[in-house]
Amino acid sequence: MISATWGIARAAIICGLAASLLSAARSAPTAQNYPNHPIRLIVPFAPGGLNDTVARLLQPHLEKSLKVSVIIDNRPAASGIVGTETVAKAQPDGYTLLMVASSHTVIPATNPKLPYDADKSFAPIAMVGQNPFLFIVNAKVPAATLGEFVALAKAKPGKINYATVGAASQSHLITELFSQRAGIKMQQIPYRGGAPAITATVAGETQFTIISPQASLPHIAAGTLRAIAAGSLARDPQFPNIPTVSEQGYPGFEAIQWVGLLTAAGTPKAVIDRLNREVNTAIRDPDLIAKLATQGMSPAGGTAEEFHNVIATEIANWTAVARAAHITAD
Repeated sequence: MISATWGIARAAIICGLAASLLSAARSAPTAQNYPNHPIRLIVPFAPGGLNDTVARLLQPHLEKSLKVSVIIDNRPAASGIVGTETVAKAQPDGYTLLMVASSHTVIPATNPKLPYDADKSFAPIAMVGQNPFLFIVNAKVPAATLGEFVALAKAKPGKINYATVGAASQSHLITELFSQRAGIKMQQIPYRGGAPAITATVAGETQFTIISPQASLPHIAAGTLRAIAAGSLARDPQFPNIPTVSEQGYPGFEAIQWVGLLTAAGTPKAVIDRLNREVNTAIRDPDLIAKLATQGMSPAGGTAEEFHNVIATEIANWTAVARAAHITAD
């Protein structure tokens, strides 16, 4: 009786397992059947910003190669947290993507109560583009190089005001990191975004800022601002005449802005590989390269693993900076 009962139970278990495996095989996305319906690309910021611009530049290339619609969905709220959470909690099937910026690695450093894990809740796909942050002074500041500016700041401790795009922002943490390395003290004046931060520096309300090329280049060209350093480790091809922070006495100092694609953690590797391949193909297109250049960006690319390493490393680094400087988003 026991033997017969066990035989029936074993048969039921085998049948159930076979059914589960068959169901999983039918539902699991693969490189062959993905995608077969439209993809939603969430931009966690308002239209017109860098994330949105890069998403719209990439969109037609993905639609052409994937042969499905890519629908851009702007979710601007809470410094990008709302849109980012949407992707973290989406089905891990590659049909909900996130156009993320380098601020993604700063937010967890200053806000430990996020509704997602900035590293573990996501599967990186590829970095799309990058550019260096530029170290900018008002044109009337008597400093043509980074060394001259540091000497000026040391001569006037706490007297130089610097603009940021907001307290606990990436520009805030970068400035604090550089101040620690250079041994200087300055006064932060936080603004609500890049445009007012630049306007304040042009007007002389602040004397210094670390900000993206997109916000600063028109004013540099007009002669109202001066770029004294770039945050890339090597001179950026978009700004070959701007010496890096690293070459001006601070070896290894890096401050870059990047934009890339993520999706929900648990998305099958075959789908990640397919999307990674399509992004890398798209950013080799001369037309897209030229359009990225108008935003001051160079194409990035690389593997999903390389992108993950960047994210994990930056989260750890910015967390250390935030703790040392007692910076929080509260």
